Amino acid sequence: RSRKAKWQRLCRRLTGPVEADKLEIPSLALHQFLRGYQKEGVAWMSTLEECGFHGILADEMGLGKTIQALTVLLRRRIVAKADKPSLIVCPTSLVENWHMEAERFTPELRVAVISGSDRKAMLKAVRKGMADIAITSYALLRRDIEDYGKISLDYVILDEAQHIKNPETANAKTCKALSSRHRLILTGTPVENSIHELWSLFDFLMPGLLGDRQYFREKYETAADSQGREADAGAAAELARQVHPFILRRTKKEVCKQLPPKLEHVVYCEFDENQRKLYSQLVATGSKMIRQARVEGWNKNRMELLSILLRLRQICCHPGLLPSRLLDPEVEIGSAKTELLKEIILEAIDGDHRMLIFSQFTKMLRIITEWLKERNIPFEYLDGSTKDRQARVTRFNRDSTIPVFIISLKAGGTGLNLTGADTVIHYDPWWNPMVEDQATDRTHRIGQENIVTSFKLVVRHTIEEKILRLQADKRELFNQLVGGAPGKVGQLTPEDFEFLLQR
Repeated sequence: RSRKAKWQRLCRRLTGPVEADKLEIPSLALHQFLRGYQKEGVAWMSTLEECGFHGILADEMGLGKTIQALTVLLRRRIVAKADKPSLIVCPTSLVENWHMEAERFTPELRVAVISGSDRKAMLKAVRKGMADIAITSYALLRRDIEDYGKISLDYVILDEAQHIKNPETANAKTCKALSSRHRLILTGTPVENSIHELWSLFDFLMPGLLGDRQYFREKYETAADSQGREADAGAAAELARQVHPFILRRTKKEVCKQLPPKLEHVVYCEFDENQRKLYSQLVATGSKMIRQARVEGWNKNRMELLSILLRLRQICCHPGLLPSRLLDPEVEIGSAKTELLKEIILEAIDGDHRMLIFSQFTKMLRIITEWLKERNIPFEYLDGSTKDRQARVTRFNRDSTIPVFIISLKAGGTGLNLTGADTVIHYDPWWNPMVEDQATDRTHRIGQENIVTSFKLVVRHTIEEKILRLQADKRELFNQLVGGAPGKVGQLTPEDFEFLLQR
């Protein structure tokens, strides 16, 4: 009876309202800086600590997951008197950002960035108590995991946890091998492609909570296939109830009434005759392949179909992205969308606006930068090969004479604070709308004082319009997850292929 009563009290504590007003934050400056919802986030994480559980802080991009996590670590060291170091694991591109944020918000904590050739000595110093926080990347953690086995940690915090969403990867296995008292995941998208990713996250946080991999697959992932749609909905609702106490998700719309609005527009353009002809030829090839796939099977033809989709998207951006073998050297083909972009850039500059331009194609980014150079328009640039990311971000935010920041979607979609801009241009749509939202939130975030306008450039009557339709479906499924009903997101089904390649 006493055990049951204890469990009931624990359940009430986990599901009840947090008491942020009673939260002790051992830094006056930090206490004054934290917003109300951020204090509630820290209180929620502290409640999980006290109850012996671990969780996922899944706030929307731009709401300050970093500062909330740092506040938790400061409380652990000063209030709870934790005598062990904590570890933050993040993508390589975010290591320096975490270091800067820790120095800014929690200068009371000693921080060690584990990088370079002397990592063994650094980790030995951490083990001897010479640092409160160690920061490393997923890539380096894989190399150094044996040394981490000698360190007893207080907290392990994983940032951008999509790096462990596939349980079979080295990243996932390495992170799960760490030993710590407490664990925390930070991610704006707990599920991107499939609910099996959720199982991997919880296998890191609390192994066994959702059963083993086989149990989870049979109970939740295949329920629809074996028992029909109603059974699938019931299984999803049950899963949502299980994970609900351990996921905290807030959106800017809910908690930041003072944040300026974000205006979103889709701007359309039309192919000229030559560009349309090239596009139609490739659609015909895709349609033929669809018929072949119906006979031979989708998996056998999947890579060829994906290649066709890629080529169609490249034509929409600029024919110059295609391999030369697909182009007739005797026919000059321009880009309707590139011309539209030029008009928008010039108009934005005339209106004294500063903009971020995202594309997933680095070759497209180079085409844009060449035009900017020809027009003597100052710009900053960032892609996956950029080394001095933070220096470029700082320069753009501080120098109002630089009106344009060109960014690859993959390299710049997370970890950057670019409130110096008030306009975002998505040159090409991506399958998963949450990725685009994260990119827009580089500027629509805490610290922004101006209305943010986001433009999506789309070529009419092409695959890009159909991608917008798919985006709407995937956003709805994502919202089901954070509202309490996980579902599959981001996978292209045979029906999707047919939809995208139909004439």
